[in-house]
Amino acid sequence: MSAVNRGFALTWLGHHTFKLVTRGSRTVLMDPWVESNPACPKELKTFEKIDVMTISHGHGDHMGDAVTLAKKFKPVVVCNFEISLYLGRKGVTNTLGMGKGGTAEALGLKFTMVHAIHSSGIEDGGQVLYGGEPAGFVITLEDGTRIYHAGDTAVHAEMALIGELYPPDIALLPIGDHYTMSPREAAVAARMLKPRWIVPAHYGTYPVLTGTPEALREELKKLDLDIEVVALRPGETLS
Repeated sequence: MSAVNRGFALTWLGHHTFKLVTRGSRTVLMDPWVESNPACPKELKTFEKIDVMTISHGHGDHMGDAVTLAKKFKPVVVCNFEISLYLGRKGVTNTLGMGKGGTAEALGLKFTMVHAIHSSGIEDGGQVLYGGEPAGFVITLEDGTRIYHAGDTAVHAEMALIGELYPPDIALLPIGDHYTMSPREAAVAARMLKPRWIVPAHYGTYPVLTGTPEALREELKKLDLDIEVVALRPGETLS
């Protein structure tokens, strides 16, 4: 596909972290984990600005840099209610806590929180705090393009509802296995979601995350699904 034609740029920062620059020049950072993210290229660990930050769940490999970046750039932080309370206690003021099924608007973009199956504990000072439920987000851009950031999840039947209610053009799906879907489950997820493109993520960061884009393509072929898999390298932009 051509991201240029639609006026946005989507960059994979490794693991499940993405940077989206929209047609309206808004910078959205999804699951902010860059500083200690071994897959994130060094030159992409710094930002000129962040307008909105989304957090799918409380694990450190998805929100490890949320407090630092939120205090520095003052973005609108879209997350579940419990994480918004946690961030507030850490001095982050501009949070937009919400719940699944809800849609919130921020800076001309729409963020719909959808279901995910995972866990969401927040490690803090040797304790694990309740981080609310894990979630995914469907982000609707200025021109109506929809990007589904699944977060960490197993495949689940509600993906059919996501595909019906908020049909995504692009699905950012975890494929690593062990902690999330493997390529086999991701292909079944794609059958329900019906995106035009899949950008696989949450694989290869550590040896235990064994899923590959090639395996995903094979699984899609078995299901006779004509969906393009766009396998980015960390630091590469969808174009």
